[in-house]
Parts: sequence; C-alpha cells; structure tokens
Amino acid sequence: MIIGLTGKNAAGKGEVAKVLTEGGFLYLSLSDMLREELQRRKLAPTRENLIHVGTEMRSLYGGGVLADRALQKIDIDKNYIVDSIRNPREVEVLRRLPNFRLIHVTAEAETRFTRIRSRKRDGDPQTLDDFINLEAREAKSADPNAQQLEETARLADLEVANDINLDLLQAKVKEVVRDLAKKNSRPGWDEYFMGIARVVSLRSNCLKRKVAAVIVKDKRIISTGYNGTPRGVLNCNEGGCPRCGSFEKSGVGLGECYCSHAEENSIVQAAYHGVSIHSATLYTTFSPCLMCTKMIINSGISEVVFNAQYPLGEQSIHLLQHAGVKVRQVEIS
Repeated sequence: MIIGLTGKNAAGKGEVAKVLTEGGFLYLSLSDMLREELQRRKLAPTRENLIHVGTEMRSLYGGGVLADRALQKIDIDKNYIVDSIRNPREVEVLRRLPNFRLIHVTAEAETRFTRIRSRKRDGDPQTLDDFINLEAREAKSADPNAQQLEETARLADLEVANDINLDLLQAKVKEVVRDLAKKNSRPGWDEYFMGIARVVSLRSNCLKRKVAAVIVKDKRIISTGYNGTPRGVLNCNEGGCPRCGSFEKSGVGLGECYCSHAEENSIVQAAYHGVSIHSATLYTTFSPCLMCTKMIINSGISEVVFNAQYPLGEQSIHLLQHAGVKVRQVEIS
C-alpha cells in the first residue's frame, strides 16, 4: 500500500505520517527530494528556496519529477507514505502504482499558523496575514510547474481533518488504513504465476532471447525452466551455442541450436525429480515452439498460458488446441 499525503502547511501531514510509520510504513517525502537538490546546489533549505527550486525542476524535467525520484526508492513489496505532494502531475506519476491512495489532510488557517509559530523554522511567516498571503501563492498558480495545492487536493481519494485532538486523529488514521487495506488489490493467479515466470527468465543466459516457463498444479509451482544450454555444456553467453553466438537471424538454423527451451527444461526438470505434471498448467513468457508443443501434449499438461506470442507460434497453438490442451494469452507489462 502506498499512501500519499497532501495538504496545506502545518495541516498535520507529519502527525498522520507518524501514525503510519509506527505501524510499519516506510517514509518518503517529496520535500526531501527537493532538500537533496538544495544540498547539491549548496543552498539553504528555506521555504522560499524549496518553492523556487521545486518550480524550476518541474519546468526543466516535467511536473512529476519529484514523484519520479520517489518511485526509484520504492520497493513494490513494502508499504510507504509519500509526503508533501503539491502538484497534480506528481499524483499522476504515483498513480502508476496500483495501490496508491492520496489523503488530503486539512486544518483551519489559524490552527495551522499557531503550529507554524511553535516549530520556529527559518523562513516561516511571522504574521497570520503573511501566512495567508504565502498560502494563496501555493494554493493555485497559472504556472503548471508551481505548487498547486488546491488542484492536488481535488485529486485526493479521501480527506482527514486535523482540527481535532491528537488521539482522535490517530484513531481516524488507523480506521482509514484498515478501510484502504480492504480495497487493496493484489495480483490474480495468472498475473502471479506469469510474474514469477518473468523473474525465472532472468536466469537465462541465452544470447537471443530470455524465456521461462513455470508448471503449476493446484496453485502450487512444481517445476520451473528457462532456456539455455544443457547441463555440463558451456553457457550460451560463454560461447556454448554456436548458433546463438553467431547472432543468426530469428527463425533460421533452429535445428543447429544447442539451447534447450524453457518449456522443455521445465518438463525435463519435473521428470528428473520424479514429479508428475499430468493435468498441470504451464505458464510461459512466450508461446511454445512446435517441438515444445509436442512435449507439452505428450506430458499430459492440460493448459498453456503464455504472455507474448512467439513469432513462429501459430502452428503450435493450433496443434495444442487440436490435442485438447487449453491455450490462453495473458499479457502483463
């Protein structure tokens, strides 16, 4: 789960973030991305410098530049808070993440000014009028690269008011997270197993194409395979396959290729370890070739799910279907 926080200065985003970090969320702030840039430029981290450099960076590199930098720090298997979101294009970038939700934290201006005065940061406004004038500039701007808090707030999935006491705020945040967790999406079985197959393909050492297959039965992986030279033979990328090493044109000289295919290896691995694959499903990153198709049929596999179509794979698909093997394409990016 990735929870983004937006809101006006001293609305209480930090308090919301504190509740989430105590619950195991990792903290990222787009303001920290700006502070890193200020440090690189040897500029003081004043509010004016943060606003000026933020606008400049969005002008040079696009409105979502800070969010792009945050994305580079995010691992998909962890929960994160992304604080200080101030531009609609930052929201657009973060919505690339399937489980991103934006929370708008609110509080009255007088309450927020009191909080500002108590924290005594350099560059903070000294009067309520100065505070309100500064906020007016941040709230909306004709410049799409400037801070646009009002437009950003309109993109929020939900709102949390922070004019109440701290205990009630903490209780509200926990309630919100519980509700969001119920709506959290996770990969379906096809996406799950195909995603694993794509990771398995990274083990391939073939110079031509990295392919992998995963054999599944009762939603349990029972064998995996990727393309490469046979046991005891030099790896393809070390010169083990003359055909691949010569960068032969695709579809030419296939009979001279030393590499075993991913589907072939997954079936052979199951046989090597004495594992039955009868009535199993084979997930493969590319639709199988004709040779692998015959192995799939004769091994008793009942279904083939592929991500991308192999350039010479139409005949194989027809043969699988003729033999009663179910064939589906599931495209994942």
